[in-house]
Amino acid sequence: MFLGKGIYLSVRLETVHNRLVYKAKSMTLTDEIIKLKREKKAVILAHNYQRPEIQDIADYVGDSIELSRRAVEEKEAEMIVFSAVDFMAESAAILNPEKKVLLPSLGARCPMAQMLTVHEIKRWKVLYPLVPVVLYVNTLASAKAYCDICCTSANAAEVVNSVNAETVLFGPDRNLAEHVQRETGKTIIPIPERGFCPTHVLFQPEDTRMLKTRYPDAVSMVHPECTVEMQDIADFIGSTSQMCRYVKKSNAETFIVATEEGILHRLRKENPGKKFVLAYEDVVCPNMKLNTLERLYASLKEEKHVITIPEAVAKKARKALERMFELKN
Repeated sequence: MFLGKGIYLSVRLETVHNRLVYKAKSMTLTDEIIKLKREKKAVILAHNYQRPEIQDIADYVGDSIELSRRAVEEKEAEMIVFSAVDFMAESAAILNPEKKVLLPSLGARCPMAQMLTVHEIKRWKVLYPLVPVVLYVNTLASAKAYCDICCTSANAAEVVNSVNAETVLFGPDRNLAEHVQRETGKTIIPIPERGFCPTHVLFQPEDTRMLKTRYPDAVSMVHPECTVEMQDIADFIGSTSQMCRYVKKSNAETFIVATEEGILHRLRKENPGKKFVLAYEDVVCPNMKLNTLERLYASLKEEKHVITIPEAVAKKARKALERMFELKN
């Protein structure tokens, strides 16, 4: 019995020691990153789904287009370290051709963005030659070059309403497409037919209903990449940044959150007196989490994983993004 307790105590002490060592290492690494950032006139952008330690070290935290816009406004910056996934870093590179854009981990690719290829867009344009193409920013630059205008999850309905057509080709997220169809009343044709975010489809309404029995006064917030069934039971549907703004204004004390778990760090940080519960426990986007402090440091120090877009592609994609920015959103 004594031996068992001794082994248990030893393991516990070792675990505590390892955590303290990691914390000290992270603090040292953070100092090094800040030093390098200043020397290289770099700005660090982090998506709302990034690891807490990366959000804390970033100059700006937000959704993809918020951050790309911020990068454009950073006139003094010569380098952008975009801690997110591939299409977001591509958008920053498209909008900031004079700046060097780095992605800490090349493996950080968005599965949904990979679902819509140029070949697929061309195929649908043949089927519907006169129908405009609206693409979610969660697409690769090569795809953006073949659309009329881009949108975000926050302004998708507004963008579609701005298009002078009652039928629109919309990709790549089917759930967002259905949300837009409901909001606008227009006919939305999803391309591909079943594009989706592997993380957001994990949320199911039965889990939220069970949580509602535990937290009857809780407000449920659902990202429009979630299924229509999840959207149907939501008190609020919106992008990550819209969720952050909604919580600040709300008088509610408890929120059931249906989006990637990384957002909880920002929500708790900005609203210390409120409680946040994931609609489905431990929903993690593994691609977003590939970016670590170590990889961010290495990328910044060696200036590696530079995002480059062929000029012909960048020129066309830039027009689609700029058309979106011209709208009052």
